Amino acid sequence: MKPNLILLLAFAILPTNSKGQNTIPNEKAEDSLNVMFVGTYTKKEGHVNGQANGIYSVMQDPETGKLLFKETAANIINPSYVKVSKNKQYLFAVSELGSKDAPSGFVYSYKIDEDYNLEMINKVSTESFAPCHIALDQSGNFVFVSNYVGGVVMVYKIKPDGGLKKVQRIDLENRSDSNAHSVTLSSDNKRAYIADLGNDKIWIYNFDLHTGKLRLNSQAYVALPNGSGPRHFSLSANNKFAYSINEINSSVSVFSVLKDGGLKLIQNITSLPEDFTEKNSAADIHIHPSGKFLYVSNRGHNTIASYKIDKNTGTLKNIEYTPTFGKAPRNFAISENGKFLYVANQDSNNISIFNVDPKNGKLTTKLAPLEIKTPVCLEFLGG
Repeated sequence: MKPNLILLLAFAILPTNSKGQNTIPNEKAEDSLNVMFVGTYTKKEGHVNGQANGIYSVMQDPETGKLLFKETAANIINPSYVKVSKNKQYLFAVSELGSKDAPSGFVYSYKIDEDYNLEMINKVSTESFAPCHIALDQSGNFVFVSNYVGGVVMVYKIKPDGGLKKVQRIDLENRSDSNAHSVTLSSDNKRAYIADLGNDKIWIYNFDLHTGKLRLNSQAYVALPNGSGPRHFSLSANNKFAYSINEINSSVSVFSVLKDGGLKLIQNITSLPEDFTEKNSAADIHIHPSGKFLYVSNRGHNTIASYKIDKNTGTLKNIEYTPTFGKAPRNFAISENGKFLYVANQDSNNISIFNVDPKNGKLTTKLAPLEIKTPVCLEFLGG
């Protein structure tokens, strides 16, 4: 059965209220709910028809997984990636702008007030265009922003008031071809891995916690097969294994992590069923909090691919492909308790809600997707 037909059948059986949205019982006190911030596109670009107002806030019931739209938390152009600070007092957001929009892209810093609205502290240039990802170091003192255009990665220090101050600019090689898509810090805070989609490389840097600066590791990089397009990167909690979701060839690359932080490729596995031959772009990747399962999103096939992680070798075995009840699933988020997985479906204007089976990692749902304009990034404040 074709994925689109599966999707239509799935929509037909999903429960919904008259507005097509989930509701949380009125008696539920707001302070018992979790907050999720939603990054969006606000204007039409070459790859998306942005329709949102900015950053939205959504309430999550931690018991049932239900979502309820709260409000527009901040008006900002194309906040395509958002990240909450380690102390949960601030939120950082990129403004994904091109050369026709402004002299550069920007990263904004906001204070999260008691009503979960966002008060802008400052905005800083990303010194290139189309900033698309934000990462934090484990101490919570430094912010890393990747610019898709120009191969530029920026490091900022978080000031006492929550504002950002430039620390370092990194220019990746072959800037005209480079697409810096994400930075990932190891749990011991010693390494930073930069996924360079355009150059088909994962760059490896040593991180200096005292200065906040990055310095090339002795290995420098690991090269993937031409046309892979590494996009996002995840590390196991013990830093023994690493996983790259590759956008262009729809694959997951598995690495063993060496003692010096270097990477050794041990497996490449497709993110798609063998019989799927239509266009697809893989997007996001996350390891379940239990460490037992790994999930990736497929735009085109419109599924979440689930894998079981071998605890000894780190290698993957496919579990299933679950339709996302939407189009172009981008970023997705797993709740801290591991019970729920939420998917931002960019082109169908909704967020899908799944229960995660803790025994086998499979995804199921009884809730209708939450309607929300052009969602592309989901970030929990907590829970």
